[in-house]
Amino acid sequence: MMLRFLPFCALAAALVPLAARADPAPFDLTGPSLRVGVTHGTTTLPIAQVPRLATGDRVSISADLAIGKKDDGARYLLVAAFLRGATEPPPKSWFFKAETWKAKKNALALSVPEGARQLVVFLVPESGGFDAVVSAVRKQPGAFVRAVQDLDQASLDRARLDAFLDGIHALERTRPERIEAVSPLLSRSLAIKLKAECLDLAADLQASCLTQSRDSLVLADGQSSTLADTLVGAPTDLALQLSATPEGGLGYYSPYIGVVRDLAKIFGAFQTTQFRYIPALARAHDDRLALLLNAAPSFASPKSVMVVAMPVIETGAPQTPTMRRAEADRLVCAAKPDLVLPVEGAPLIYATKFAHDMSLRVTTPQGGVVELPVQADAERGGYVLDHVGMQTAGLSSVTDATLHGRWGFTPFDGPRFRLQVPRAGGWQMVDTDPESLVVGRDNAVSLAGPTPSCVESVTLVGAAGDVPLAWTSTGERIGLTLPLAKTAPGKLSLLVKQYGVEAPDKIALTALAEAGRIDGLTLYAGDASGTLSGTRLDLVASMTIDGVAFKPGDVVRADKADRLALAAGTVPTFAAGQAKTALVTLTDGRKRSVKFVVAAARPKATLIAKSAVAPPSPGLPVVLAGDTAIAQDIRLTFSLRTEGTRFAAGDSVEIATADGAMTTSVTSGRGLTVQDDRIAVVSVEPGKALGVSAHGPLKWRLVQGGVAGDWVPLTTLVRTPALAGVACKETCTLTGTDLFLIESIAANAGFADAVRVTDGFTGASLAVPKPVGGTLFLRLRDDPGVTASIAVGS
Repeated sequence: MMLRFLPFCALAAALVPLAARADPAPFDLTGPSLRVGVTHGTTTLPIAQVPRLATGDRVSISADLAIGKKDDGARYLLVAAFLRGATEPPPKSWFFKAETWKAKKNALALSVPEGARQLVVFLVPESGGFDAVVSAVRKQPGAFVRAVQDLDQASLDRARLDAFLDGIHALERTRPERIEAVSPLLSRSLAIKLKAECLDLAADLQASCLTQSRDSLVLADGQSSTLADTLVGAPTDLALQLSATPEGGLGYYSPYIGVVRDLAKIFGAFQTTQFRYIPALARAHDDRLALLLNAAPSFASPKSVMVVAMPVIETGAPQTPTMRRAEADRLVCAAKPDLVLPVEGAPLIYATKFAHDMSLRVTTPQGGVVELPVQADAERGGYVLDHVGMQTAGLSSVTDATLHGRWGFTPFDGPRFRLQVPRAGGWQMVDTDPESLVVGRDNAVSLAGPTPSCVESVTLVGAAGDVPLAWTSTGERIGLTLPLAKTAPGKLSLLVKQYGVEAPDKIALTALAEAGRIDGLTLYAGDASGTLSGTRLDLVASMTIDGVAFKPGDVVRADKADRLALAAGTVPTFAAGQAKTALVTLTDGRKRSVKFVVAAARPKATLIAKSAVAPPSPGLPVVLAGDTAIAQDIRLTFSLRTEGTRFAAGDSVEIATADGAMTTSVTSGRGLTVQDDRIAVVSVEPGKALGVSAHGPLKWRLVQGGVAGDWVPLTTLVRTPALAGVACKETCTLTGTDLFLIESIAANAGFADAVRVTDGFTGASLAVPKPVGGTLFLRLRDDPGVTASIAVGS
């Protein structure tokens, strides 16, 4: 069953003046219990494992009452009714009763009839209660349909909140210091928005802050929050109207979300002078439904009728939850003793027993399948193997595994995981110059190895002893910091220990001593920053020139030397050619003088205009909407005007991708044409000049006399597929090459019912929607924010 989120009702409550609403009564009174079992076909499950009923299901219900069993006491009937719609009164044959005080007539055995949509159970006073319930339901079926929907959803919301609160209270009793680390995982697993400010308190105060008010626990999801944000300040009636839309939760809500219309008001629609209907939340455990009430039952007029919602009766194919991996790109180490498969998107797997008999199906290299039982653990954010580690012998280095189980009576598959099996050897330091490992400062390094997800520990071994190190995993590498600030020069080693591998891998290192020096300072006229070159520039604390203070940035290691950028708060009024002296202060208080000459101002230019021309296309041209992006085969022409300088022979314009990984230079006679000494026009085909893999935002800068100006945004480069045509018979097929560049395709600009193209698609044809008005609309992977279109004819 898919969980329905309710942000709009919470928003509506926020929009109503405080004086106009009262808090709903809490469900804190313990009521009676029901025993419920459901049989589907030949399988019987307790009610705690049944998210939905279906036509033909057999339902057994009995009441466990502490009242009404004595001859002289108040007696309750157990009444069940099937509902079939807001405007269709159920027939009288859909009402059933059991006399709870009689040993042989105290239970119900029901079969879900064709056309039924809901099942509701009443605990009704013996005297006149049955006829009153039948009359009330048949007179106002819509009110009861809404009430049962709300009550069913409220019970599920309560289950999520109880799971969260139970987890926090358990931590409070055992390990309160872990509340700050665990509560975000609990809230993510159960889709609960918690009060983040509680985590700023001392550890012994966090639990009481998080649980002191249920109103502070707001159910929310990322998909609906954007819609809710747009309604801030909207009229209350608009918020209430939207709460009845699919995005708003179809009008379902719970008293734990701070709503305008609570259950008591809904039930008030069918109260009488003789009977008062009391909603009961159901807390399921095996076949027992423990009822929670928000009002004490009354045996005097108006007498109390307790109302309990059973699971909704499903129509059509059974629905199962859509679980997804919480960390989509992360490999999971199969040998880790406390293996957790991170899962999110279906909070009821943690709060209920609807998902049961769960296991991890592991595929062996021989094509066999191994089933490993798993348990959902909200505190750890996923499914956990119920034994220590996994037997990895005979598995491939990367093995596919899938969560599998049953959702009620329905088998279902969860997300697929990629399990990594540890391998010994092959660990080495990468992307780090060994000569940059200098004592007196911490050094960031990257290590590459066969199985990063299986790293158990990393230890730095030196003359001063063993130092455990923290690390982060990024794809096929791990990143860590070598603490060499207080280390003497000499030989060191890193020990990389992996789960399932007995001996750690050893990486030999040498910590070097380096004498710091300042080689020079480069500063251009009109710039607010300059660059020091030398070694050990991490010791620079500040710099002043003629009283202007400069603050240091990050040290960059290049060509066996340090580069340090220092920036002033304002642009100094230094003229080109002036001889200056900079006073550099080190962190230990020492000072160094650096003489330099102010360099000529860096070239500056502004963009005047730009245009793009597409070459003839042998197939279907892909047209990009707007002017923020261009296709890869487009010829781009733009003009620019210099500021303070004039164009000269040898000037060039550089064009690069945003990360600077791909660049090209346009020079005079080769794409750069000078209109006059201040205006030039650049013509270039970025897709050819930068390479076929280039895409994304582009930037440009002017280079004069070997000095480059600042980078300026230019446009976004988008790769497009080569489309041959669209053929339609019973279905439509798009043919072409590089179809993997398409993210999705639709017959309308709103992308309703769009067809998504799978990652890494290698086919030459693709089933597409039938064009409407002769046009198909595309979203391309390089920039999904830009809508593209192709004209395919009517």
